[in-house]
Amino acid sequence: MALSFIPQNRFSRHFTPRLALSVALIALSTFNYGFDNQGIATSQAMPAYKKQFGDYNPTTGAYAIPTYYLSLLNSLNFIGFAFGLYIGSLISARYGRRMAMFCMSLWAMMSATVLISATTRGQVLAGRILNYTYIGMELSTCPPFQAEIVPAPIRGFAVGTYQTSLLLGGVIINSVCRGTSGLTSNSAWRIPMGLFYIVPVTVASCVWFIPESPRWLLLQDREEEALQSLQTLRGSDPSYSAQEELELLRLSLVEEHNHGRYSDLFRGTNRRRTLVAMGMNFFIQATGSPFTAAYGTLFVQFIGSINPFNYSIMSSCINFFCCLVGITITDKIGRRPILMTGSVLQVVWLFTMGGIGTAANPTFVQKQVIVGATALSSASLCFSWDPLNYIVTTELPASRLRDKTQRVASIVNIVTNFLFSFFTPYLLNAPYADLQSKVGFIFGALAICSFFFAYFCVPEMKGRSLEEINEMFDKDVPTRKFGNYVLEHKAEEKTEIIEMEKAVPIDESTEKSQL
Repeated sequence: MALSFIPQNRFSRHFTPRLALSVALIALSTFNYGFDNQGIATSQAMPAYKKQFGDYNPTTGAYAIPTYYLSLLNSLNFIGFAFGLYIGSLISARYGRRMAMFCMSLWAMMSATVLISATTRGQVLAGRILNYTYIGMELSTCPPFQAEIVPAPIRGFAVGTYQTSLLLGGVIINSVCRGTSGLTSNSAWRIPMGLFYIVPVTVASCVWFIPESPRWLLLQDREEEALQSLQTLRGSDPSYSAQEELELLRLSLVEEHNHGRYSDLFRGTNRRRTLVAMGMNFFIQATGSPFTAAYGTLFVQFIGSINPFNYSIMSSCINFFCCLVGITITDKIGRRPILMTGSVLQVVWLFTMGGIGTAANPTFVQKQVIVGATALSSASLCFSWDPLNYIVTTELPASRLRDKTQRVASIVNIVTNFLFSFFTPYLLNAPYADLQSKVGFIFGALAICSFFFAYFCVPEMKGRSLEEINEMFDKDVPTRKFGNYVLEHKAEEKTEIIEMEKAVPIDESTEKSQL
């Protein structure tokens, strides 16, 4: 049954209590991504963290983390990320989505122990690489799991909760970091790291109480279990037929039975899907995400117009709100408009940041505008590309190639993120490029490219079942016609209804008497 105590809308009609709990638990696991992403970035600005892991500068009389170490800390972690993606997708494909979530949660407890007990730069670096192995496993498992258990009308919202949870995790840990930033001992950064234990313990304890993906069960020829999973997820609505949905799933899988090799990703209609997924994962990183996520707090601290820890909380809250708005409206207005709007907004804020940064000695007000533009560029990304990347790349692939497509797209994500994370500190700081806020010109130019990519390459898939998306790609429907394309069986059904209405005569006297 649906959530009867909530006013009827597209969410309450499709979210049964069991489905809602399943989506929530899967989304909860991404909190740790936000904890790591924001926790490490914010801790880098703490005096206690700098004293423990930085070098003393006699000229300034303060400790600072070397540029080379910042570069390594925020880029080498993607080695673990790549390994986690590969291992996670293998476990997910062979042993199921739930087993993958259980294994990655156990791994996260181990990596948290390494991070919280760190006393040297090498241990922090090792702990972060290990923790990103968990995050890679998470990315290869959670979005596909969510996409496979929810119906099409709410799939965009459900998969978008991956990014929303990440950002909410950032809000929580930034708030904790703000509270501990005044401590002079290592407790200042170790207390936030303690949060890393909470999520994996919860997920590992509860994951076996949610249904397995019916698609994965069908791929393993476990038909009865797949049917039971559908019935559990969809509830007891008399208008719903689990058997009918199972048949649609089976037909879709039969059609794709021989498409399971990596070489098939670049053959036929799958080539188009793969290239779009790769492009999405490139632009999500190339338009400034590593800059604002990994170095935003340190950048704001250097600008000096606002408390960097207050900025982190403010930016995290704005990002969370914008992401929530984005995933709420994506199933209503579509993927393409949100992506293009996000790109335009990023161009505006990034060029504003870069333009003001050309001033030799910016005033206090100009510094505040730079900080505001930095926050708003991040918010624009969180409204659009950040959540929709996971939605689009889980909708695009054929069922047999979903895991492989995720791996290839994620490799693009990793390589792009690694490169920008590695080189950004050298672009920002002296004695290297020393661009500071002028890096906005670089990311702004790439945001322009992202707009044209979204317009010409990304198809509109809102409200479509995964089976309908397969059919449209197989028919090679042009990108800009995806949104309004009428499938053949849908057109036939509509024609039959019209013909039936014409065939049944309306007795006007009877109709009037009924009125």
